[in-house]
Amino acid sequence: MSDHYFSPEPAAPQTLRTIRVPLDGVERELVTATGVFSGDRLDVGTAVLLDAVPTPPQTGDLLDLGCGWGPIAATLALRSPAARVWAVDVNARALSLVERNAELLSIANITPALPASVPADVRFAAIWSNPPIRIGKQQLHELLETWIPRLEPGATAWLVVQKHLGADSLVRWLAERFDGYDVERAGSKKTYRIIAVTAPD
Repeated sequence: MSDHYFSPEPAAPQTLRTIRVPLDGVERELVTATGVFSGDRLDVGTAVLLDAVPTPPQTGDLLDLGCGWGPIAATLALRSPAARVWAVDVNARALSLVERNAELLSIANITPALPASVPADVRFAAIWSNPPIRIGKQQLHELLETWIPRLEPGATAWLVVQKHLGADSLVRWLAERFDGYDVERAGSKKTYRIIAVTAPD
């Protein structure tokens, strides 16, 4: 199998690098590495998402699904210091970087976790995600079918997806699959769509 950012154990040698990225309105120095998603910069889609989302809930459990090296999780944690932020990824190297970056930023409320390590009874007050589109449509659908039903009543999952990678067809699928949920294209910037999926009250 070829090595991807969604490989559980990337085969590529780990080369650490320090980058400066704007998070929560402040330029911050973080560590990234080869073998993780967008390991050399803040991904454009992630930046679009972080600019578009409303203020997250101040308490409860928040989820960064497909966290990579952790810019979304770090932003959630900085904006909601009293909440518990789950940074979930299948890539062990990514989770190690999330932990390292939380230490660099003196953030204590991030829990890096493999998907199976999140307790089954945890429900989320918000989900923010730049989902791993390149795992394929079936796997992406399975991923969303696993996590979106874990939203608390009335809570919203915010997703960013590139238009040419199927954002509009994903909106249609979400609306069909999650009957009773409010699914909308909440915004569009550059080549990206912001999708909001809100659980029924």
